Amino acid sequence: MKRPVDSFRTLFAAALVLGCAASAAAQVARVAGLVKDESGQPIKGATIRAENPDAPLGSLTAATDDKGRFAIIGLARGEWMFTAEAPGFQAQFTELNIVRTGTPLPPLVFAMPKAIVRPPAGVEGLTAKDLQQQLGAADALFQQQKFEEAVGIYRSILRGAPSLGVVNLQIGAAYRNLKDYDKAIAAYNDLLKAEPENAKAQIGAAMASLEKGDSQAAEQGLTRAAAAPGSSRDVYYSLGEIKSAKNQNDEAIGWYQKAVAADNSWGKPLYRLGTLAMNKGDKDAALKAMSQVLAVDPTSPEAEQARTAIEQLKK
Repeated sequence: MKRPVDSFRTLFAAALVLGCAASAAAQVARVAGLVKDESGQPIKGATIRAENPDAPLGSLTAATDDKGRFAIIGLARGEWMFTAEAPGFQAQFTELNIVRTGTPLPPLVFAMPKAIVRPPAGVEGLTAKDLQQQLGAADALFQQQKFEEAVGIYRSILRGAPSLGVVNLQIGAAYRNLKDYDKAIAAYNDLLKAEPENAKAQIGAAMASLEKGDSQAAEQGLTRAAAAPGSSRDVYYSLGEIKSAKNQNDEAIGWYQKAVAADNSWGKPLYRLGTLAMNKGDKDAALKAMSQVLAVDPTSPEAEQARTAIEQLKK
């Protein structure tokens, strides 16, 4: 619940937030944009990755909302490579040279064609067109949240092309949406039998274990996933949550900080850093973290909680 505050405190908090935002804007840039398919329909859940090995934060990621929109903040000056990826679509790339920070940049628009699927070597009786049609139908059902029907088609694809094991990623994701975590883990493990180093399968299995409530298996899997290439902010944040639940707060702080480094426009790990600082009685660190939540993620649920926390800390 939002608590009433006097006008002086309101103005003080607002000035603090605006000051943090102005300072951040002076040093980094923000890029926003849109991801759509070839017919112009927005693609929800696409991953956008910005990479610049010479920048202090050399890799930043974001995901599109239900209207295909995304935003990435924290980009330093220099040459950046942007990659857009989504299941069932061909990855798209573009470069952007950021010469000035703190000023609006032109939006990035990605138009993603459907993935071209070629049958694996040794597969008989299936053509690229067959696979393309089946994958398109399964992906469409997945997007419509008809997960059981989508799984049926994905499994049919695997029967016709057993070496196309990457389809298990979609099967695992469908079962996670259905909250059938045992079947999700089994699907990821099927892929890991053929590709033991597949990072996405490692992460998927660990996240399914976490959602199932098996924190020990989740921690083991997430720790492996965190060390693998392609790890994500969700892996780091989830490890922070596991460590925090065990009252291993110093380790939790380390993982939350990694989540912030992976995506410094995400309020959740910043808020958790703030709450841990409050629990330790470190008001300065708590105020700093809570103010950062408001500066980088002002419309998130955590922002509302951060405002309440700042009011309490200012008393």
